[in-house]
Amino acid sequence: MDVSIVIVCMNNLKNLYPCLNSILKNTTVNYEVFVVAFLFSDENLQKLRSDYPTINIIISDKLRGFSENNNIALKQAVGKYCFIVNDDTYFSDHVIDNLVEDFNKVNDDVAIISPVTLNVDGSVQRCGKPKYNLFTYLLYWMKLVGIYENKSKYTNGKGLFQTYNISGACFLIKTDIFKNIGWFDERYYFCPEDIALSTVLNENGYKCYVDSTIRLTHTGGGSWSKTMYATKPAQIKGEIIFYGQKSLFHKIAVRLILLIFLPIYSLLWKIFYMFRKNEKSKIFCRAYLNGIKAILTRKTPKELFIQFYKNNKNA
Repeated sequence: MDVSIVIVCMNNLKNLYPCLNSILKNTTVNYEVFVVAFLFSDENLQKLRSDYPTINIIISDKLRGFSENNNIALKQAVGKYCFIVNDDTYFSDHVIDNLVEDFNKVNDDVAIISPVTLNVDGSVQRCGKPKYNLFTYLLYWMKLVGIYENKSKYTNGKGLFQTYNISGACFLIKTDIFKNIGWFDERYYFCPEDIALSTVLNENGYKCYVDSTIRLTHTGGGSWSKTMYATKPAQIKGEIIFYGQKSLFHKIAVRLILLIFLPIYSLLWKIFYMFRKNEKSKIFCRAYLNGIKAILTRKTPKELFIQFYKNNKNA
């Protein structure tokens, strides 16, 4: 088996079907497909089985994060490579075939090769990611990180080039290396598991590459979710873990950054809601308020997500 393809889908066939169809139409290497059916309704599960009888469906009926859901399938993978791809993606070229071929062009220390991700309008969404640290995290909250990213040697290269971090939306990774580092780190429920994975690979002497000639459309990139009130605090806690893990100074500094910016963002969205009265402003205001609560608790990212997700359902 050349490639094990893993897709996590949260009960959204509208996203999933274009992704599956592009894989089936444009892939000629030997492959297997795992779809992790996350919180699927019985109706959608039955339809998926009927429409795609050759794929492997893994039922995930408990609240799990991106890392956990992917790892369920990854532990069953038998391919030489694993192709991790979001369900809200599609492509019209031989993306997987070309990524596999790229591994014949690079040194053995290359663990991951990813394509460029595009927005629906065809503009470039991601073409590599630089190394992130506490300083770049501050730039992120100041809305200045884009300047750093655009000037990095790890982004926007030509052809096959080395990047530092990959985007979790889509990448091809050597299965044996992925397995040896323990798959995705399940401490992270919703971000930054892709950055954490890239960092571990780099620290262990491996390299991440991007092929700028291979392109894939990511329809969900940059969009907002109606569950942001729960995903944002989980994300914040994950970032506290990642950026604060080096030292006590880092732990304190990342929390100070968040204590400064989260109230500001929450207040701004509250003001927007006063004038717009729309759902997005209301959810964003709540999301950043919940993010503040994430700083002040010992709960894990998963526990925070479950707490806010269930609280909203019971409201």
